[in-house]
Amino acid sequence: MSFPARAPRPIPKIETERLILDAHQAGDLADHAAIWADPEAMRHVLGSVSDLQTSWFRILRHAGLWQVLGYGFWALREKATGRYVGDIGFQDARRPLDPPLEPAPEAGWVLAPWSHGRGYATEAMTAALGWLDAETAHRRSFCLIAPANLASLRVAERLGYRSSGATKLNGEVSAILWREKPDREA
Repeated sequence: MSFPARAPRPIPKIETERLILDAHQAGDLADHAAIWADPEAMRHVLGSVSDLQTSWFRILRHAGLWQVLGYGFWALREKATGRYVGDIGFQDARRPLDPPLEPAPEAGWVLAPWSHGRGYATEAMTAALGWLDAETAHRRSFCLIAPANLASLRVAERLGYRSSGATKLNGEVSAILWREKPDREA
């Protein structure tokens, strides 16, 4: 699969009522690494925690997604405090899925356990999806969620994602959920 040539553009900054979605910074490493090293935060994501180097490479990958694809992950912060909440956005991870899926942005969100239950994932992803719909030509996106991750499945449903079966990733079953870009009325 080839990608059309495109000029890199800056990572957009998006503000919601309570949150700021912005580019990751080198100074985010400690907070980012703490989330990805927390067993509770990773229970449904990786199945294991990440070390500091892996977290650093993830931050670099987040920046690279924007440069290559024109979309990617944002660092999520509380507007009132500036506190790092987590990572939300989109990727093309070229996952070895069985069966494979059509190419489309894969939505994802990983938030610090202290922030769970506050509606931050829904608020941030609503803004991110609004940006994806308005600023890219992608007609649909998907997310992969562990069937036991009931909280993320509820978030995905609130965002308009609908179940379309399951796939295997690294030998584990993941629910596949798709979201169609809403049609704009003329």
